[in-house]
Amino acid sequence: MVSSFGDRLNVARRMMEEFARLSGLTSDRSQDRYLWTDAFAVFNFVGLYAHTRDEAFKRLALLLVDKVHFTLGRHRGDDGRGGWISGLSDEEAREHPTAGGLRIGKPLPERRPDEPYDPILEWERDGQYYHYLTKWMLALCRVYQVTGDTRYLRWSVELAEVAHRAFVYTSEIDGRRHIYWKMSVDLTRPLVPQEGQHDPLDGLATYAELQLATRDAQTRLPDLSSETHELLEMCMERDWSDWVTDDPLGVGELLCILYRLAKLTAKGLKELSPLVDSVLEASCISLQAYLPKDIVHLPANSRLAFRELGLAIGLHAAQKLSDMSEKLSISQELLERILKHKPLASKIIEFWLNPKNQQAKSWQKHRNINMVMLAASLVPDGYLGGPKPSPQHSSPEPIAGGVRWGKGYL
Repeated sequence: MVSSFGDRLNVARRMMEEFARLSGLTSDRSQDRYLWTDAFAVFNFVGLYAHTRDEAFKRLALLLVDKVHFTLGRHRGDDGRGGWISGLSDEEAREHPTAGGLRIGKPLPERRPDEPYDPILEWERDGQYYHYLTKWMLALCRVYQVTGDTRYLRWSVELAEVAHRAFVYTSEIDGRRHIYWKMSVDLTRPLVPQEGQHDPLDGLATYAELQLATRDAQTRLPDLSSETHELLEMCMERDWSDWVTDDPLGVGELLCILYRLAKLTAKGLKELSPLVDSVLEASCISLQAYLPKDIVHLPANSRLAFRELGLAIGLHAAQKLSDMSEKLSISQELLERILKHKPLASKIIEFWLNPKNQQAKSWQKHRNINMVMLAASLVPDGYLGGPKPSPQHSSPEPIAGGVRWGKGYL
């Protein structure tokens, strides 16, 4: 049983140190880089540094950023192409490592243009995912926030620019903007044209956070106002029911996006307020859709830890939203209905902390991503963000129990 924050911090610390060793970050093992996993690892290292002031965690975050850029910003060894996927020279690419986006890190090379589409095999093939790129944008922003080094913010904004340009398109069928789910490594062709359900919301929240960060940075950085406008319009065209999902990771991400949008609204981005209401309602209905499945009573081999742990992180975000709800005009009734499910987070976390359940094939097959998601569910502040802590920063609550859209700013 992990009850106190100190206990959770220690477990997360050990887990992230083990991840660093297993993934080759601090050992002579081969680099096992996967963009989603590494983004959450950066969040965790940043969060651990914020709570402990142990410089080792900040160094691990910076080291991981470099490893990801040098590995996933370059072509695979079995690709036939070499160098950086941006096409820049080595010197230029080191200054702009995200200029060509970043590979997912899947085990198989991407599907060639002459190969038929296989929906099962495609999950194992490389390429670029929009919703992975947005996670890395946010991870780079978090590194900037703890270091003050504007290089990381610039790399984040440059990644947003290239991702938006490649993934967002106007459909000839309905005349509306959409976002491709998956693009080729060189961002020249869609590999999966369908749209990720929450990608426009995720992109909007991320771009808006980057705009707020660049507004206060003491250097000139690219402006994302146009891109942010386009995603805002895309989101406003959707009905709240379009966001409803019964996937646990999807529900968790929806709750996290809800909290992030609410924070942005509280900081003056009033244009986002209607979306906060929509996402709040969708989150509430999504939880009701997910819970009847009652998967928490299934054995470990019938469950996917990282997806459930995403829900646990989202429930933590809902608690943080409740703590700031007096600053927002949102439905307290809907929020209370969401918060009634807080004990579910503890059940999920305790289940996957059990060493016996970590021996299951379902855990071992996805060990690295499971480890970082479990650590994030224990210490989620690196991902969710918040005020910069002092060395004596108080523990977060337990998991259990008039700015206008304009040039250069939001």
